[in-house]
Amino acid sequence: MIRIGLYSEDRTLQPLLSSALGKDFEVMIGSDAEQMDAMIAAGCCDVLILDLFSHEDSLQTRIDCVRHLIASSVPAILMADDSLRSTAFELVRCGAFGYTRRPPSIRDLKTILSRASETSALKQQLQSVQKRIEEPCRCDRIIGSSLSMQRVYQLVQSVTNLNAAVLVTGESGTGKELIARAIHNLGSRASKPFVAVSCGAIPETLIEAEIFGHEKGAFTGTVGAREGLFEQAQDGTLFLDEIGDLSLFTQVKLLRVLQQMEFSRLGSNKLIPLRARLIFATHQDLAKLVAEGKFRQDLYYRINVMRIESPPLQDRPEDIPLIASHLLNHYSGVFQKPMDLIEPEALDVLQNYSWPGNVRELENVIQRAIILAPGRAVRAEDLNINAQVHDEDTGTFDEVVDFADYHPAGSFERQLRDYKIKLAVSAVREAHGNKTMAARSLSISRAYLHRLLRLAETGSEAIYADQVLRQSVTA
Repeated sequence: MIRIGLYSEDRTLQPLLSSALGKDFEVMIGSDAEQMDAMIAAGCCDVLILDLFSHEDSLQTRIDCVRHLIASSVPAILMADDSLRSTAFELVRCGAFGYTRRPPSIRDLKTILSRASETSALKQQLQSVQKRIEEPCRCDRIIGSSLSMQRVYQLVQSVTNLNAAVLVTGESGTGKELIARAIHNLGSRASKPFVAVSCGAIPETLIEAEIFGHEKGAFTGTVGAREGLFEQAQDGTLFLDEIGDLSLFTQVKLLRVLQQMEFSRLGSNKLIPLRARLIFATHQDLAKLVAEGKFRQDLYYRINVMRIESPPLQDRPEDIPLIASHLLNHYSGVFQKPMDLIEPEALDVLQNYSWPGNVRELENVIQRAIILAPGRAVRAEDLNINAQVHDEDTGTFDEVVDFADYHPAGSFERQLRDYKIKLAVSAVREAHGNKTMAARSLSISRAYLHRLLRLAETGSEAIYADQVLRQSVTA
């Protein structure tokens, strides 16, 4: 149905148009500018019909009002008799959508009303798309435009209104709780409680009482009954982080709750229906824990109905400028220290760092940079990023200056490192210079790849000589 806002002094025109246009059109009338402005502000009109018919002494006032209404976001169609035809054409040039004679041809009026409504709808869609383009790519409070994050957004949208169990996996600091909150906030449970708990932060002796609740006297030290997390979440969402840290005994009780969809407090036989939606998260490899006998296989299958992988920050360096800018705006407000931007050199440093601590580490670095920056821009020297990077082959952290430890010529260690350097150079060549793709092809971090490339550019012999010299001086 197309909703029409009719601006006219002729009160008989509304019922005549309503009857003639039929059930696909709804006509609402306003006789002055205030009434029309109120209808437009309330979003009650898809199209305006502005009747220029007026008494001679108030014609100019009416034309001024029509000019005002034409400037609104709602398309306007002018209705005028032949004596005001030139005035109507002038108003069309000023922005009105079209003109129709008074009295109108109903067939022509329906056509122009439909065209105006369709044009208005297309403009709104275009504005919506432009707004999404201009805003940072995000899902709730998650920020990122990379392909991996777009995949996360799609999965979040697909499960928001489903009551299926969701398992969020990923390294520490990648934002697993943000994904869980996005699922909650974008779904039908958004107005209900969101209760988050880290299973690894609660002592094993208390975890049952925290999750299930307890009655008075259930165990030593209880002075009264207490609701557990299942009850506190009510019809909302319970987020169980680090689910891999649960003991096998607690896993058995949790499995029973998931199977029966009901639970009981400690010290009570009364069954309470489970109303909350459950979302689980872990940074551990649960499949490996199952193989080692540290996590129940049946529970693993219960919670792994829908899995969302939170990608590490080093795998999406293109998102770092967006995230860093968001953090800069947020914490400059928190610290009450206005900041304008992050300089390009500083962004290069951020994008070339390996981020073992992921977004949580980036957040810490931006906070410190805001505090240290003397001006309103974050410089590269303000970042103070730890010079340590992760060696993915050994699982240890090495200083960049100590990476090329001296090895005798022809030794196994030296030959192995030279071979790694050759692999790195070859991978970059095959990726046509794209270091991110090269690092992925070798299953190493970008930071480790850069270290190997620096060795290739510097020349290993010079590094060996420098190391020998430093060792001799130290001795």
